[in-house]
Amino acid sequence: MWGLKGFKRWVFLGAAVMVVLLLAAAWIMRVEIIRTTLDPRVPFQTYKPPGAPIYTEARAWALLPDGRSGSALPADVFFIGPTTYDGGKHWNSPWRDQEAWRMTLRTMLPNYAGPYARVGRVYAPHYRQASLYSQLTLREDARSARRFAYEDVLAAFRVWRQTHDTGRPLVLVGVEQGGLLADRLLREEIAPDGDLRTRLAGVYLIETVVPADQYGDSATIPACGTRAQAGCVVAWATPRERGAREMLERSLVWNERGRLVNLDGRPALCVNPLLGARSDAPAPDKDNLGAAVATGFEWNERPAFLQRQVGARCVGGILEVGKPKSNVFKPARGWADRLKVPPYNLFYLDLEVDAQARVSALVGRDAYPRAAPPIETSIQVRPSPVNRID
Repeated sequence: MWGLKGFKRWVFLGAAVMVVLLLAAAWIMRVEIIRTTLDPRVPFQTYKPPGAPIYTEARAWALLPDGRSGSALPADVFFIGPTTYDGGKHWNSPWRDQEAWRMTLRTMLPNYAGPYARVGRVYAPHYRQASLYSQLTLREDARSARRFAYEDVLAAFRVWRQTHDTGRPLVLVGVEQGGLLADRLLREEIAPDGDLRTRLAGVYLIETVVPADQYGDSATIPACGTRAQAGCVVAWATPRERGAREMLERSLVWNERGRLVNLDGRPALCVNPLLGARSDAPAPDKDNLGAAVATGFEWNERPAFLQRQVGARCVGGILEVGKPKSNVFKPARGWADRLKVPPYNLFYLDLEVDAQARVSALVGRDAYPRAAPPIETSIQVRPSPVNRID
């Protein structure tokens, strides 16, 4: 190019700029086309949702421990998974949608429920989750879809309470959309219940924006101040495709009437998972106990851990995380998948150790001796099969 002179050089540069602009426009149009295809194009008020899961049936649970398991693990874990359904025909996913369940089974459960497999018996209900599209718009239809998803989670929790709860310590975990639903479940079902509240070891609202003032020191269930504290909340969110400011501006939280409203400038809660505490202090990468890529693993398989991968710091209510040192932590390829939680967990072992510490703090002793039996013998789960939509 640099051998060209005068007019020809300007023509070449103009053509190059035009190509770049056309490619950028094509990418933007592609994204908008994908977004358009995910829009159900029907008001939620007239939308006919898919059939409800029946939580007294085993197939309505993604993870359901059998009656023989649990003797070696002291707690129960109620896990609410993240978004795996993109959208299109439905505002809320059919709970037996094949593609959504495949992502749940292959990616989300191994990476995000996996850290709790050595903490307690893990119960993970299927639910008619609000679609990814509903996370990308602030329309009232999308808010209604998330409220609708909560009704399934509430029903599942009540069945767990009636059928499976034997009075053990409880750990509540919600990831992304699941974290939003767990936040409401915590405030409306657990906090007002004296028995559940005294058995609550810890709450994990992962990749979830919640108001910091809701979990202050004087709250019934406060944010965690140390890793040795039980009955408290660990919550954080990290920017992905959006910047921190845009993420906070577009985040919805529950109000006292069970409606979703804008965060509206309220500070967000950030509990650093590397510290196990609500703190603005930086946690260096040496504090990172073990990151893992568990995608594709069977439930009872233990992933390999990579230590000291990232440092993290809470800044303005958002968790800023360093770039992983290993190139195995790669983002998802597709546009829609990059908007979901990553197909790996940078804090896998940190969360396992954190939850074990909080259960031990609750029961007043070390509930997880190093000589504990391996995961294969300490918990047996019944994963639901992949079912096609009827």
